[in-house]
Amino acid sequence: MSDYIVEMRGIKKSFGKVQALKGVDFYVKKQEIVGLLGDNGAGKSTLIKILVGYYQPDEGEIYFEGKKVFFKSPWDSRRMGIETVYQDLALVNLMPIWRNFFLGREITRKVGPIKFLDVGKMKKIAREVLKDVGIFIRSPDETVAFLSGGERQAVAIARAIYFGAKLLILDEPTAALSVGETKKVLEHILEAKKRGISVIFITHNIYHVYEVADRLVLLEKGEKIGDYDKKEVTPEKVMNIIAAAAGVTG
Repeated sequence: MSDYIVEMRGIKKSFGKVQALKGVDFYVKKQEIVGLLGDNGAGKSTLIKILVGYYQPDEGEIYFEGKKVFFKSPWDSRRMGIETVYQDLALVNLMPIWRNFFLGREITRKVGPIKFLDVGKMKKIAREVLKDVGIFIRSPDETVAFLSGGERQAVAIARAIYFGAKLLILDEPTAALSVGETKKVLEHILEAKKRGISVIFITHNIYHVYEVADRLVLLEKGEKIGDYDKKEVTPEKVMNIIAAAAGVTG
């Protein structure tokens, strides 16, 4: 049985004449939090979009739970247990919390030959699941637009936990959050790990990911320039490695 939840080998991807990824190897162990770091254009987003099936690699192989996989679309990877929370969170602002929680996975009940949404059950589950991971909402009927950035992240993370995610990918989860909200989101990420979920934390902010990560992977200009156990490096060393690879001098 493989120790890895996911393993990507020799991933290459070009867009026209631009080589976005140049043979990247990347893996995540089971119940591990990996920080994926790098400047804009480093290849982070491209690597993750290939992992979830949004893009297809030009070369390379992907293994999930030890088996070679080929995801034709994000729906394929989602069915396998990979949940991605992008910066826009894939939440619909004008819908209430409970609708967002079950979006695309609604619970129905039959009355004769007709199916109806089981609204009461979905509201009850949404409230209980959010409470279970330490998120207290005023009402499941509250519109998402009125939630803070941290609360929205919490809803998205709780949703992934409830629907049995094995690998949770978070794209800049602490961007534009206050210090207090960032602390809460980091706690939710650690809670996901406690529940057996592996996490990929994509960020520009080494100080945020450093608090929760087990390992740090650094990309620059489509190449992996570092793969460190957290105890091997300081945040300052990570920043210096990235800056040096980007040709930035202080």
